[in-house]
Amino acid sequence: MLVTLAGSVGGWAGAAIGQEPSPTPPDAVTEVTGGTGGTEVSEVSEVSEVAPSAPQAESTAAGGTDPGLEASPAPAPRIANPDLFSKSVRAAAEATRQYGLLEEHPDAERVAEIGYRIALASGFDQYPFSFGVVDLAIPNAFALPAGQIFITRGMLDLDLTDDQLAALLGHEVAHVTEEHFLRIKRRANLLNALAQVATIGAVVAAASGDDDYYQGPGGYIVRDRNPTADLAVAAQSTSVVLSELLLRSYSRDNEDESDEVGQRLAAAAGFDPDGARQLMTKMRTRIPQEKSFGYWQTHPFFDQRIDAAEARAKGLRAQPPAAADRLTGLRKATQRVLHEYEPDPTRGRRGDRRATGDDATGAEAPDSTTEFLESATLTAWPNGEISHRILADRLARLRAEEFERLPSSRDYGALIDSYQRQIARIARHDTDSQVVETLRGELSQLRRESQDLYPEAERIFERGVYETSFLESFLSNYPESSLRRRAALQLALACSRLGRESDAVANFLVAWRRDDADAAPAGGTGGTAGTGDDELAAAAARGLRNLAPVLQQLAALEQLATQDEDPELQELAARRLDEQASSFRELENGAAYLERFPDGLYVDTVSARMETLADTLYREMVLYQQIGDSAKAIARASRILELAPFSEAARRLGEQLEDQGVEP
Repeated sequence: MLVTLAGSVGGWAGAAIGQEPSPTPPDAVTEVTGGTGGTEVSEVSEVSEVAPSAPQAESTAAGGTDPGLEASPAPAPRIANPDLFSKSVRAAAEATRQYGLLEEHPDAERVAEIGYRIALASGFDQYPFSFGVVDLAIPNAFALPAGQIFITRGMLDLDLTDDQLAALLGHEVAHVTEEHFLRIKRRANLLNALAQVATIGAVVAAASGDDDYYQGPGGYIVRDRNPTADLAVAAQSTSVVLSELLLRSYSRDNEDESDEVGQRLAAAAGFDPDGARQLMTKMRTRIPQEKSFGYWQTHPFFDQRIDAAEARAKGLRAQPPAAADRLTGLRKATQRVLHEYEPDPTRGRRGDRRATGDDATGAEAPDSTTEFLESATLTAWPNGEISHRILADRLARLRAEEFERLPSSRDYGALIDSYQRQIARIARHDTDSQVVETLRGELSQLRRESQDLYPEAERIFERGVYETSFLESFLSNYPESSLRRRAALQLALACSRLGRESDAVANFLVAWRRDDADAAPAGGTGGTAGTGDDELAAAAARGLRNLAPVLQQLAALEQLATQDEDPELQELAARRLDEQASSFRELENGAAYLERFPDGLYVDTVSARMETLADTLYREMVLYQQIGDSAKAIARASRILELAPFSEAARRLGEQLEDQGVEP
């Protein structure tokens, strides 16, 4: 149960990390005092193997930096504590699995470029840094102790300048270089817990009854167990610990130190030190001011910090950026360390388990840790043989997986899109790459195969005997087919029967709205454009009107309520949305609405309902703790932290973990 889990976290401390974190940080700590006369740094303690201190950006009073800094070689990262690095990598893998890693986000390379400039300026070499964008709408950023740094999609949606992004990344890098993670016993304990919780969760789940269905305290029927229940509970346990690990704040002293060190790092890397003040000012105007919201919860004491950032900026000056070859050297060295790291030596080297081309059918699918390491390797240095091989191997695995299907059900459209994106990704850095030529040849072959299969796909559709997966593949493979809208209508009807409401609405809309693509048959084959257009549109409109009064998905209702092509449909959807916004029963429904429509018609109502549902889950969690049902308690805690991480219930859950032995 959660009480047992949380209570055990404290018992897992120390030994797994390597030593019990002491109240006084074991590493050299700098005490910084600022003022109009510049910045004074005094060393207050000293031990061996101390991480290099951040270089001092030029002070308008002190007058410059070490002239030998530029001439020194780029630091070659190492893995100073393999045990800590292993746990940190596993936590990063869980974070990307749970939240989603956006490797191809438009700002992903900019984040990496600025991040590695900051890393180079820090001189820190104990662990290889990695920088990634996670798929969370809430603006935030967080760091793990061995250098894995993440920024959310929502933070990048604030349109940060390079100077502002450097301030943000400098702050997170400073949490790593100053070892804040290990200074706080609660975080060290949680990191150890995460390394063990999958096993613990599975054992606990196995001891908790075999019922498939039960009536929850809220009065509704829930399916709580299935043939993979043990694995599910283990994953839920991991989610609980991960959310607490990443989404809880540091102490005020830690935040102040990260602000100060991060601002100096940004300036030393060539960025305007005023970027920190600019960043905080932008967040103040663009992010809701509730203290429980996203960045405010994980980075508290904001008002005082913005004043300090403004004062510090007056005493700092941006330095010339490091030479390009030094930055490239750091990124290549980081790539090598990440590529050569083996999380599980008993399975052999990761590179030996790869297979490409015709051998891909025998390739071993990567686990979440390997997938994260591959992504981090690509981000560290996106060019060269290592990166190109990783991308080619990924495509080979996708192709092998797709070709296990019957030809008529293969999704050539998605496969071709993946090839196009990865080819463009490689070509951005190396237009003459032999890998690009090879992949282009494979892409041409996939296109020919898809077109050769079209006549048979058309015959299958006209016969009317097919599975839903065939319709999905048909629409993906032949988006310009004259049969597209008819196929979309049939898929919409199938999704309605299967309860896939959002997919049903999306496909009804495709069938309803005619566009220029309907005039062009795919590959010169099939059909007469425009035949039965009126009847097809009318059938799709009827389907939407029939669906709207019983639709439960808030996002789909909002889409229909805001269209103005059919007033009757608009009124039906608006009425249903008004009913459902305050009475929906699943957190997933509300979370999906808030994600898709952050400025929607019913944001406040949906948010209030989310608080109510999260509170209900919290009360159920407490009840199951009391009766000793660990699996159900953990399941509810996981849902709260995953779907409503900044709710009042999530805050109380975090406090409960602290009260049960995970103390700073």
